[in-house]
Amino acid sequence: MVDQCALGWILASVLGASALYLLFGKKNCGVSNERRRESLKNIATTNGECKSSNSDGDIIIVGAGVAGSALAYTLAKDGRQVHVIERDLSEPDRIVGELLQPGGYLKLTELGLEDCVDDIDAQRVYGYALFKDGKDTRLSYPLEKFHSDVSGRSFHNGRFIQRMREKAASLPNVRLEQGTVTSLLEENGTIKGVQYKNKSGQEMTAYAPLTIVCDGCFSNLRRSLCNPKVDVPSCFVGLILENCDLPYANHGHVILADPSPILFYPISSTEIRCLVDVPGQKVPSISNGEMANYLKNVVAPQIPPQLYNSFIAAIDKGNIRTMPNRSMPADPYPTPGALLMGDAFNMRHPLTGGGMTVALSDIVVLRDLLKPLRDLNDAPTLCKYLEAFYTLRKPVASTINTLAGALYKVFCASPDQARKEMRQACFDYLSLGGIFSNGPVSLLSGLNPRPLSLVLHFFAVAIYGVGRLLIPFPSPKRVWIGARLISGASAIIFPIIKAEGVRQMFFPKTVAAYYRAPPVVRER
Repeated sequence: MVDQCALGWILASVLGASALYLLFGKKNCGVSNERRRESLKNIATTNGECKSSNSDGDIIIVGAGVAGSALAYTLAKDGRQVHVIERDLSEPDRIVGELLQPGGYLKLTELGLEDCVDDIDAQRVYGYALFKDGKDTRLSYPLEKFHSDVSGRSFHNGRFIQRMREKAASLPNVRLEQGTVTSLLEENGTIKGVQYKNKSGQEMTAYAPLTIVCDGCFSNLRRSLCNPKVDVPSCFVGLILENCDLPYANHGHVILADPSPILFYPISSTEIRCLVDVPGQKVPSISNGEMANYLKNVVAPQIPPQLYNSFIAAIDKGNIRTMPNRSMPADPYPTPGALLMGDAFNMRHPLTGGGMTVALSDIVVLRDLLKPLRDLNDAPTLCKYLEAFYTLRKPVASTINTLAGALYKVFCASPDQARKEMRQACFDYLSLGGIFSNGPVSLLSGLNPRPLSLVLHFFAVAIYGVGRLLIPFPSPKRVWIGARLISGASAIIFPIIKAEGVRQMFFPKTVAAYYRAPPVVRER
């Protein structure tokens, strides 16, 4: 097995390098004036007669979810006057955003927000357990080199967000307001602020040199600031199992089921979240009982026996939730006076739980870029400077994004024999332990987000699958399946990489924005 995998590493290097060469091309990171005018044509102008709020803030943040709240606290801590406008300040109730990877926890600590996982009954997570056809393997996070407090955390999403909001609002230079932003205010191609309705329904305007849009996956402002190519490959069906134990305590559980994965992880000391992935954009109806029948007859027989009774009880209890799974590559229009962050800007399949890690990493990048700037009022110069953000974020974000998309496709069942072999090879490769599990888990956890390492491991899995087919006695049929396995693996990962941007992902130092220095402020 080890010899096959060593061969896989060598061949993967050649395949990866060749494919990157073929994919490498110049990506147009800018946007024409005509295209920008088209994207901004529906934005409100500043000539409307609305009551104006104070306009002496430095930054407006639209949305106070994980990204918006963390960003508000981070920028305010650096001395900025921050105005946060959130549609609903009551505690959110969502079935995703409940698992923070260790890499995300490190970023949370770097931002000074690590206490936001305290006092919410958050559970430590030390790795994953993978189940397939009655077999299982445990994959631990490689945490040996880190402080004992570093691990994953799982929790109720709403509790975590409320703690983040409280932390941000505790700073005197943060104004947290409930209101619905209806449009961005534009003047001569520059965003000057926002128009919104406050809690009482009154039309308001707010102005600031920089507006950061963090209004989540349902963003109604993103079309003005990026080219949204939203894909919905599947939906999650969410249940909560009560008072039962997972086969592996303090681990996420992934069942490679048919037709697609099933997830289990703790969200409190007495509750386990179950997410059943249903491919496509339509799910069985909850109201007429189709969903309950689907879960009992199709899903339940595939879950670990230890969870079966609690799973059935959760279905009978009836609190079944659904959520579309969205993915969207980052494709921004550099717009003076505005910036996109969080799920409004970039999404990936939530299978790997990497969304909050990407958002927190992005905030660290943006904080470091803005820290040396005293004046944000030169919007065109600031916009040019902040193009570095889109490049500097890429290695981390694109690694997590690509892994999420690729793993989801590999983990889904398929009637195609080559895809079946790839799925089995992935399970067996990870079961080898050592570098074969530590490498991929380091990528998934955000502890070692290196794009090249991702490509090498992905093709090492593919070559390992080919080795299983050809050794000890290759046959023409097996050779053909092996060739299709390699071809299929390429067809999975390379379109995702191309959408992320080959140059920015693998060669960020060749992008001019990577070296962009802070603008020099001339004394008046």
